[in-house]
Amino acid sequence: MVTSPGISSPPAVLALAGGVGGAKLALGLALSLDPGELVVCVNTGDDETFHGLHVSPDLDTIMYTLSGLSNEETGWGVADDTFTALEMLGKFGVDTWFNLGDRDFATHIRRTQLLADGKTLSEVTDELNRSLGVTQLVVPMSDDSVKTVLATDEGELPMQRYFVGRRAEPKISEVRYLGADTATAAPGFQDALARAGMLVMCPSNPYLSLGPILAIPAVRQRIRAFPGKKVCVSPIVGGDAVKGPAGKIMAELGKEVSCVQVAREYLDICDVLVIDVQDEALAPQIQEMGITPLVTSIIMKTSQDKIALAKEILTLAN
Repeated sequence: MVTSPGISSPPAVLALAGGVGGAKLALGLALSLDPGELVVCVNTGDDETFHGLHVSPDLDTIMYTLSGLSNEETGWGVADDTFTALEMLGKFGVDTWFNLGDRDFATHIRRTQLLADGKTLSEVTDELNRSLGVTQLVVPMSDDSVKTVLATDEGELPMQRYFVGRRAEPKISEVRYLGADTATAAPGFQDALARAGMLVMCPSNPYLSLGPILAIPAVRQRIRAFPGKKVCVSPIVGGDAVKGPAGKIMAELGKEVSCVQVAREYLDICDVLVIDVQDEALAPQIQEMGITPLVTSIIMKTSQDKIALAKEILTLAN
C-alpha cells in the first residue's frame, strides 16, 4: 500500500466530507485533534473546468476553511475576495455564471499548472494546503476523474450546472457518477481507511457529496469492514437539509425527508447516527435498524458549536 505524504503515525480520525456542512465539522475536528490525527477525504465529483482551469470546489472549501481564509457568509470562496477578473472575462463575452473570485482564481491557476506538470491531484492538493498553512492531511477521494451528473426534467446536468447555474431548481430523477466504476481511491484515502481509528461521515449531502466517494469500487466494502467506530452526522434536521438541496433531492427521488432516511442510506456502514434534538422522537426508529442514535445539537453556527459537536463525536471512539 502506498502511504501518502503527511501520515507517519496512524490517524485517529478519517472524515469524509463535501460542501459547507462537511467543512464545518472538519474544522471542529481539526480544532479538537492534533494535526497528525485527522485525515479529511473530500468529494471531487463536483470538479469542473472553468476558463481552462481545473476547479475543485469541495477541496477548496475544505482548504479555505481549515486555513482560515473562507468566506463564512457564502460558505464558499475566499473572504473579502474581489471579482475583477470575472468582470473582465464578461467584457470578452465569456459566460461567467460560475463565480470565481480573484484570489480563488490563483488557486485554480496553480492547481492547473501543477497538474500539467504531471503531478497527481493528491500531490497538488497536499502542496496547496501546505502552502496555506493547513497542517491536517486533506486528500481527494480519487486521483481519477469522477463526474456527478443529474438526470433532470431539463435533461442531464453536471453537478455545478445544476447546483450553481440552475440553483438546484430542476427536478431530479437520478444521480449518476460517471467514471466511478473505473476510478481508484486516492493513496491517502486508502491509507487512512487501513489505519485510522475512527471514521466520521460529515453532515454532507448523501447524493452529491458522499455519494461520489462511496461509488468508487471497493470503498463501501472497505468501510463496511472498517474495524473502528463508524459515525455519521445527519445533514437532515427537522425534515429538511440544514443547507443545500439534500432534502429536495430526497423528496424527488421518492424518499422520506428525515434523518431516518439518512440511516437507511448508510445502514451497512454506520454504527452511530448523530441526529439533532429536533428529531429526538425519531431516535427509536433508528435504533430499530441496528444503528445507535446520538441525540444532540448539530447546528454549527459558531466555532464553539463546531468544536462541541466534534468533541462529542470523538468521545464515541471509546
